[in-house]
Amino acid sequence: MTLITRAGASFLVLALATVTYAAPAPETPPPAAPLPDAVGLTKVSARLAPVDLTVDVGALPAGERAALTELLAAAKMMDGLFLRQAWAGNDTALFELMRDRSPLGQARLRAFIQNKGPWLRLDGDRPFLPGVGPKPPQANFYPAGATKAEVETWMHALPAPARTSAEGFFTTIRRAPDGKLQAIPYSVDYQGELELVAARLREAARLTQQPTLRAFLEARAAAFLSNDYYASDVAWMKLDANIEPTIGPYETYEDGWFGFKAAFEAFICVRDDAETAKLTKLATELQDIENNLPIDAKLRNPKLGAAAPIRVVNQLLGAGDANKTVSTAAFNLPNDERIIKAVGSKRTMLKNVQRAKFDKVLIPISKIALAPRDRAAVSFDAFFTHILMHELMHGLGPHETAGGKSMTVRAALQQSYGALEEAKADIAGLFALQFLIDKGVLDRALEKSVYVTFLASSFRTLRFGGDAHAVGMAVQLNALLDAGAVRIAKDGTFSVDASKIKEAVRALTAEIMNVQSAGDGAKAAELLRVRGVIRPEVKAVLERLTKVPIDIEPRFVTAEKLLQERRAP
Repeated sequence: MTLITRAGASFLVLALATVTYAAPAPETPPPAAPLPDAVGLTKVSARLAPVDLTVDVGALPAGERAALTELLAAAKMMDGLFLRQAWAGNDTALFELMRDRSPLGQARLRAFIQNKGPWLRLDGDRPFLPGVGPKPPQANFYPAGATKAEVETWMHALPAPARTSAEGFFTTIRRAPDGKLQAIPYSVDYQGELELVAARLREAARLTQQPTLRAFLEARAAAFLSNDYYASDVAWMKLDANIEPTIGPYETYEDGWFGFKAAFEAFICVRDDAETAKLTKLATELQDIENNLPIDAKLRNPKLGAAAPIRVVNQLLGAGDANKTVSTAAFNLPNDERIIKAVGSKRTMLKNVQRAKFDKVLIPISKIALAPRDRAAVSFDAFFTHILMHELMHGLGPHETAGGKSMTVRAALQQSYGALEEAKADIAGLFALQFLIDKGVLDRALEKSVYVTFLASSFRTLRFGGDAHAVGMAVQLNALLDAGAVRIAKDGTFSVDASKIKEAVRALTAEIMNVQSAGDGAKAAELLRVRGVIRPEVKAVLERLTKVPIDIEPRFVTAEKLLQERRAP
C-alpha cells in the first residue's frame, strides 16, 4: 500500500494482490448487530473463489517485458483513482481499516478491497462500515449536497458546447466558490495522479519496439493530460501488438444518476494469437447480422464502421473499475459514439478469466439449476462464443434515437440504459448465433449447447446483485419464461423448450431494440421495473446455490512477480 503526494495531490495505489489478510478468528456476533460481524463478512467475501491467474510471458523480448512491467505499474494507479470516483470518503475509510488489526477490522479490510468501498455490491450495496449511510448513486462525480434535479436543470440550461462538456464522459461536476455548478475536466480534477500515470506510459512507450503499441501509449499519456481521448482511442483501435493494454476512463455504470461519467480502469493482457485468429472471421459477419436484425429496416445501419477487431487475450492484471467484485470476462470498447462511427469498437475476450468462471462457477450451477437431461449440453465453447457475440452485439442495433430527436440511446434512456443495453447484447447475441448457425458459419452441433449454456449462465449473472448485468438478465429470463421457451419442472429445475426458444429470442431482441430506437426513457424504466425482478421459482434456485461461488477473485500472480522484479535493486 503506497501513499504518493505530488503538487498537493495525494492518492492511493492499492496493491490488491499483495495485501496479506490476517485470518479472522471466530467471533460471537453481538445481539441485533446492525452491521455484519467478522464471521459474517468472511462468509460474504468467500463467495468469490480465489483463482491464480498466471500468464506465460517467457517469449517476450527483454524490452517488451520491461514495457509490460511499466504498464502494470501504471495500471495499479487506477485503483486509487477509482476509489476517489466511487466515494469521497474512501481514502479515509481505507486508512482507518489498515490500522485496525482486529479480526473484524481485517474482515472489513478484505471486504472493502473486494468492493472498492464500504458497501457490499452483491447485496444491494448494503453497508458494512458504521456511519457511512446508503451508497450515493451519484458516486463522487457530482457535488455533495446537490440533487439530481438541480444538476439536470443546470445542465439543460447550458449553451450547447458547455452542455456537451458537462454531460460528457470526462468531467466531474463541482461547486465554484460562489456556489454555482461547474464542469471540471478529469485532467484537472485528477491532475496529480494522471501526471504520474502518463509518465509510466511514456516510459513503456520508450521501451517497446512495437510501433502501434508505442503510438497508443504516447497518445494515451497525452490524453490523460489534455482530457481529449479521441486520438488515443483511435490509436487503441489500431493496436496490433502482443501486449494488449486497456487503461483509462471507460465504463459509466458507477454514475447512478445519469450514466454519463466514465470510471478509471485497466486491463493489462497478453494476446493469444491462435485463439484470436479463430474468432476474427466472425467480425466479417457483422454487417449481415445487422441487415437481418428483427427490426424495421429503417432502424438498421446499412453501413457499419470498420470491421470490429477481436482480441483473445490472457489477463495479467485488472485494476480500478475492472477489479471490483465480479470480474469482467470480456469487454467492448470504447463507448464514445464518435469512435464507433469512425472506426468501430474492439471486442476483447479474457480467456483465462472465462475459463476460471466456467470451471469454478458455471459447471456447479448447471448441476443444481438445470434439468438432468440438459446438463451435458453445457460447454465452454458455447459459453465463450456467446460472450463474444454479446460484445459484438453492443456495436449493432440502434445507437441513436429515431424520429429526428438526434440523441444517443445512452443519453435518452439515462439510468435505464445500462441494464437494457446489457439485456440487448445478451439476447441479440443468441439471435446472432442462431443466424450464423443457420447460415453455416457456425457448426449446427453448437445449437442446443448455446441455449442450454445461456440458461445455466443466467443464474450465474442473476447472483451479481443489482448491477446492470443482473437486472438485464432478469428481464431476459422472465421474458423467456413468459413465452414458454424456458420451462420449470416439478423438482424446480429449468430446461429449454427447443420448439419455442428461437422465436422468443427473436421477439425479445426486437422489443428491446425498438424501445432503444424510440428513446422512450419511461417505457424503458417500466420494462425494467416489471421484468427486472427475481420471481419465486428463480429465487428458489438461487437459494440452493449458496455453496457455489458467485464469481472468482483473481490473484494476479504473474503481474506481482513482474512488479517485484521491477522493484528489486
